[in-house]
Amino acid sequence: MTIQINYKSTGFKKNSNNLVLFVDENFNISGLKKYISNTEISYISDLLKNSDLKKNLLVFEISSKRTIFLVSIKKNLKISDIESLGAKFHSYINYDKKNDYFVNSDTIKSKIENFLGYFLHGLKLKSYEFKIYKSKEEKKTISINVSGNKNKVTIQNQLRFKALEQGTFFARDLVSEPGNVLHPDEYAKRINSLKKYGLKIKIYDKKKLKKLGMNALLGVGQGSIRGSYLVTMEWNGLKNNTNPLAFVGKGVCFDTGGISLKPAKFMEDMTYDMAGSAAVVGLMKNLAIRKAKINAVGVVGLVENMPGGNAQRPGDIVKSYSGKTIEILNTDAEGRLVLADALTFTEKKFKPKIIVDLATLTGAIIVSLGSEYAGLFSNNDKLSKQLLDVSEKVEEKLWRMPLNKNFDKLIDSKNADMQNINYVGGAGSTTAAQFLQRFILNKTPWAHLDIAGMAFSKYGGALNSGGATGFGVRLLNQLIEDSYE
Repeated sequence: MTIQINYKSTGFKKNSNNLVLFVDENFNISGLKKYISNTEISYISDLLKNSDLKKNLLVFEISSKRTIFLVSIKKNLKISDIESLGAKFHSYINYDKKNDYFVNSDTIKSKIENFLGYFLHGLKLKSYEFKIYKSKEEKKTISINVSGNKNKVTIQNQLRFKALEQGTFFARDLVSEPGNVLHPDEYAKRINSLKKYGLKIKIYDKKKLKKLGMNALLGVGQGSIRGSYLVTMEWNGLKNNTNPLAFVGKGVCFDTGGISLKPAKFMEDMTYDMAGSAAVVGLMKNLAIRKAKINAVGVVGLVENMPGGNAQRPGDIVKSYSGKTIEILNTDAEGRLVLADALTFTEKKFKPKIIVDLATLTGAIIVSLGSEYAGLFSNNDKLSKQLLDVSEKVEEKLWRMPLNKNFDKLIDSKNADMQNINYVGGAGSTTAAQFLQRFILNKTPWAHLDIAGMAFSKYGGALNSGGATGFGVRLLNQLIEDSYE
């Protein structure tokens, strides 16, 4: 289903078939007389006497052709609440056979700036579907016609929301693709296509990576017939050469576990082990579309972890790009190896103000936080607070987890500088983050987001209908807007 929002509606029509009107928390409809007939006012008033006014959206079927939606604007609404209202409205129209709805902005009585924009943004985010492989896909277009002289969404805000939606949807598309389609070779091509938006793209293939000494990343992909890549995406929105903000993503396009093979049950879900990289790519597309006034770089490591004849073995020792050596005790702890080289490379080449990496890194974070929060690990309190603040704002929630030198003993190796897992047991997510921290060499403010529980939802959430969530795109865009732009 496609949602088309028409901001240039010809104007409000009292006899429009399907109306969306906004009321106060008590569902007071006395002010709606200019929008609906007296007969309808009387009819709805009677129904309201027996309605649950604690709800924030009530639907009144006036006839087979006419429906009136009343959206209640409760006190103390947050922006995320408004977006959820839009998503709830979508849940109604998703199963409706009607194709046109008229939203009247004049009925919005709220001090929250851009109320309508957030409402429609939530509607759009909830409307995402991934059905390109359905042979009998039902194509349906729904028009949302905005009328009214008050509470208009400015052209600038329309562009902002559209860019954010396109970035989020691109991330969701990438995560949703099956592994036989979106392997590292194809993924690199899709990123390269973003040049048309003004991004500077550079692709490092196996030959270039070997020359650079990125043996940790290359080791993960050496069992696959596909290529391994590091891809950089630069957005220079400032005329000066200000050091950029850096975002790094794990892009394991399919993770079998390698020689340390995963159980067969649910292995099909490992197509989303590249969700961290998808968030970075979606963010960079969003920044380019909306012409963000910031310098930023996205760096993703793209590999496929397969148990081939040339695959990395447990017990192998590799020398990372940083020069530090790593003993591979478990080939299924591969994401941290990809990120190790990517983090050091990003810090050394771009000298960024901050580095934020995203990865579906550990199952342990799901044990800790379920699918409600992503884990936040950081070497910097200021950056952590910035991220926690925006996570509440956009409802992509984070919970800060500990880092401490006392965890180092769990990943120290007798045979190399470190080992890639903690064999003693416990603190799986923290020891993984502690491992990554060793590859931040110059004390750059850094945060690691373990999004394993947030990247994919079987049941859907407030702003998605199930499947890939695009977690991280809106979060990091808000971080940029609030603290750096």
